Amino acid sequence: MRTLVPPKQSPLAVSRNDATVLPLLPSERRAAAGLALIFALRMLGLFLILPVFAIHAVELAGATPLLIGLAVGAYGLTQAMLQIPFGLLSDRIGRKPVIFAGLTLFLIGSVVAAMADSIHWVIVGRVIQGSGAVAAAIMALTADLTREEVRTRAMAGIGISIGMAFAAAMVLGPLIAGVAGLSGVFWFIAALAACGILVLWLVVPNPVRSIVHRDAEPVLSQFSGVLANRELLRLDFGIFALHVIMTSQFLALPLALNQAGFNPDHHWMVYLPVLALSVVAMVPFIILAERGGRIRGIFVGAVAMLGAASVLFYLANDHFYVLAAVLVIFFTAVNLLEATLPSIVSKVSPVASKGTAMGVYSTSQFTGAFLGGALGGWVHQVFGPEAVFLFGAAVGLIWLIVAFGMAQPAQVSSRLLRVGEVAPSEVPELQRRLLDIPGVQDAVVVAEEGVAYLKVDSSKLDSARLAAVSG
Repeated sequence: MRTLVPPKQSPLAVSRNDATVLPLLPSERRAAAGLALIFALRMLGLFLILPVFAIHAVELAGATPLLIGLAVGAYGLTQAMLQIPFGLLSDRIGRKPVIFAGLTLFLIGSVVAAMADSIHWVIVGRVIQGSGAVAAAIMALTADLTREEVRTRAMAGIGISIGMAFAAAMVLGPLIAGVAGLSGVFWFIAALAACGILVLWLVVPNPVRSIVHRDAEPVLSQFSGVLANRELLRLDFGIFALHVIMTSQFLALPLALNQAGFNPDHHWMVYLPVLALSVVAMVPFIILAERGGRIRGIFVGAVAMLGAASVLFYLANDHFYVLAAVLVIFFTAVNLLEATLPSIVSKVSPVASKGTAMGVYSTSQFTGAFLGGALGGWVHQVFGPEAVFLFGAAVGLIWLIVAFGMAQPAQVSSRLLRVGEVAPSEVPELQRRLLDIPGVQDAVVVAEEGVAYLKVDSSKLDSARLAAVSG
């Protein structure tokens, strides 16, 4: 297999917002596309059961609303527990062995769930699926295989692939379940895992070397600082609450559509136009948030919109067209929050601790998915499926209170500056010179990596002085 050999480059290579945007090398395109595909296949497998499980799982022996909820969210428990340890393990034994092991576990868990004749074995399969927690290792391998100045685009490709996987799952889940049943959905997920293994083997290059990338993976020594940051904790609670709401609502939404007279096999006909409309509706808000400097207002408004959608689900009862309209509101809020939360984390996190901040953020996300399934299932069992919508509204209200105290994030972006070999004694002076440049808000030079981590206000950045310092 070919390996990626980073080319010689200007020391002023930065990750984005430059006058000249460097293209990805062929090996970088291959690596970015392969890893984005692996991430998408895995997330598609995790999302596929959301639109169908609440309806089809009742056919399993021993199924109760509580156990159905546990099965939906079970993967989140092992994901939350293992994704950071797997990322740290990949620093020691290599990225590809960890990713291969994780995809193999995902495959095994899918087969266990496909062959299950009881809800209990489906839960076991979902727990095994989640134990293949390779997100951090994939991000680290992406950083190994790309230059600093194009890495942001490669990471963005992975983010886009997750959104596409969610949309595809909403459509494919009902189609596959209608033809092959719930076991067929899990067999399809097993096939996705096998495809991911083939892509890792045949497409993704081997890195020349693997090092710690503070912008892409957790660093143990940084956890105390990240966990003490109140603004980051507020955002961690946000992604936790979002996935509590989203996972719990899918325990009741398919049932509500069914009760409104829409055949479960045709639910994809609802989700497809609803998702398309929600993406269109989201775009103006994203532009206002990122370019108009209104990110706090847009964010808080989206949280309120999400909570309101949960209340409207409850009030809609069995009125199909009302449900469909509220689904547009719901998915617009979900998509908007999924897009803005990582951006705010990047702006708020300490300049050289972004990878650690994102690791804690992801752990919060998967914990939310687990508790959303477990608590949503319990509410369904004790109070009925309609009460699940009120549960989501209550979580949304708590989140709104937490989010309302959020400070307006600074209009900054993260950059990497390649500085080459720097003696430890030269680091303070280089950092001082970088901080003296107009537009540079923060700078941390890491001598062993040969890079400087920067936060910059691109509208004020003096690129000429930055080039002079770099030279």
